[in-house]
Amino acid sequence: MIQYRRPSSKVEFMDFQRVFIFLGLAVTGYFLILTWQQDYGAKIANEEMPSISQEETTLGGSVPSTPAQSDSSIPELSTIPTMPLSAVSPATQAPSQPLISVETDVLRARINPVGGDIVAISLPAFPATLEQEDQPLRLVSDFNRYQLQSGLIGPDGIDKAGNRPIFQSAQVDYELGSRNELRVELTPNLDGVNELSIQKEYVFRSGDYLVDVSYEIENRGSTPKTMAFFGQIKRDGQPPQEQDSNFMTLQPFIGGATRREDERYFKIDLEDLNEAPYQYDFTGGYIAFLQHYFLTAWVPFRDQTVRYFGKPAAGSVGLYTIGYTAAPVTIAPGERVELGGQLYMGPKDQPRLASIAEGLDLTVDYGFLWFIAQPLFSGLTWIFDWVGNWGVAIILLTVCVKILLYPLSAASFKSMARMRKLQPEMVRLRDRYGEDRQKLGQAMMDLYKKEKVNPLGGCFPILLQMPVFLALYWTLMESVELRQAPFIGWITDLSAMDPYFVLPILMGISMYLTQMMQPEPPDPIQAKVFKFMPVMFTFFFLWFPSGLVLYWQVNNILSVLQQLYVTRQIE
Repeated sequence: MIQYRRPSSKVEFMDFQRVFIFLGLAVTGYFLILTWQQDYGAKIANEEMPSISQEETTLGGSVPSTPAQSDSSIPELSTIPTMPLSAVSPATQAPSQPLISVETDVLRARINPVGGDIVAISLPAFPATLEQEDQPLRLVSDFNRYQLQSGLIGPDGIDKAGNRPIFQSAQVDYELGSRNELRVELTPNLDGVNELSIQKEYVFRSGDYLVDVSYEIENRGSTPKTMAFFGQIKRDGQPPQEQDSNFMTLQPFIGGATRREDERYFKIDLEDLNEAPYQYDFTGGYIAFLQHYFLTAWVPFRDQTVRYFGKPAAGSVGLYTIGYTAAPVTIAPGERVELGGQLYMGPKDQPRLASIAEGLDLTVDYGFLWFIAQPLFSGLTWIFDWVGNWGVAIILLTVCVKILLYPLSAASFKSMARMRKLQPEMVRLRDRYGEDRQKLGQAMMDLYKKEKVNPLGGCFPILLQMPVFLALYWTLMESVELRQAPFIGWITDLSAMDPYFVLPILMGISMYLTQMMQPEPPDPIQAKVFKFMPVMFTFFFLWFPSGLVLYWQVNNILSVLQQLYVTRQIE
């Protein structure tokens, strides 16, 4: 008679330890991939990449050769907070006008006389690539159909659907030079309308990526005039021209972000705008368009209630507009008012962004572990101020993190050392009991109890360290300070992959040495899986930014040293 023997619930805890560690690593990898695809995935419209204009300028990029008076994406106005986001109709083409050039120490801009919009921005302090150090990064260009628009809408506004005003300026080229401030004044052609005197003004400042945009309006007529200021960003959803296309690296979020009552940082996914337009009324705040390391953002005055919006641009497939409209203002006869806002065009500089608008610094998105990543970033920048090299700063930060987590690491290493010390006895028990897993499990438990060893002791401390690793990962990936930051020799950009794969290979060797110091899993399949993991990690890390590989390599070396120290104490 065949008797059913109930499987023993007391299985080998050594197996459980390996399973927990493997599951922890698998979960970590899963969340990394999930975050890449959902949180940072480049969710773009299904369309072909736009063509680049042939006209190259000193911006290092392309600009529209023929400014167009027709623009069907100008927002409509109604009383806050019930403004509809309806489409507007197209209009006719305007004659060609020369673009207005503005150059400061940190910005190179082109202003379209039609509408007075900024249609090109490059950043001299940020080379497009290391191979082209003289080529400034193009933040706003015709490549992404990118424009930073502003105007006056409403019953008496000068910006109508499909009919933008044409501005004139005193000169075509403006340069800041040694001054602290540069004012670019634009006067619209109002086609003989004498009741309004309007002047649009951009104020650029030395060393600053924040620009003031204002309209000075005087009502010279005999009846009140009503209008409102709007600022909007028009762009497609494609990655910028200079963004790396490495499929194994981080795919940054490309889309909008704004401030809400309950969220200082709220993402606006462009694909969601195809389903339903976005609108939200708020006092102060900001609305920004994000890409890796850089952004543009409209910022109203802090005490001003505005309507933020996002929608597909009318008449253009794959093109979107996000921005805000201020409340309408009625100007009495003889009255002079000033309407406007501020426009940021530059890097994700956290201290500067925080000073501009509350929550704007959160566009440096460290994910759900931001409360760990922020202190890590502060520590990284503090160390860099002392050593002057971001690679050295990463090494020293890794050492500091390892020291802080040493109590957790020591508990894990002690557990591994004790388990390693018991290896001969465990092998003897397996030889003795063979395939009788019930008796083998009981004997293992008796051995652990006798030697006062917790087979799970090395598992949970490792799991507790994973949030720190993930937070540091986002710190290294999202900080513009590490863009094109050199380390030593062949590593000229810590945000890019190692061109010769030296660091990933060294990392794989150090990971293999770390595993050699751990007790071998009793299950042959588990043993093979863990021996293969250094090879697998090395393969993935070949395309990872060298700054992250450097962190992992230093962490492995410190782990080997800590394991040697603890093992000698135990054995």
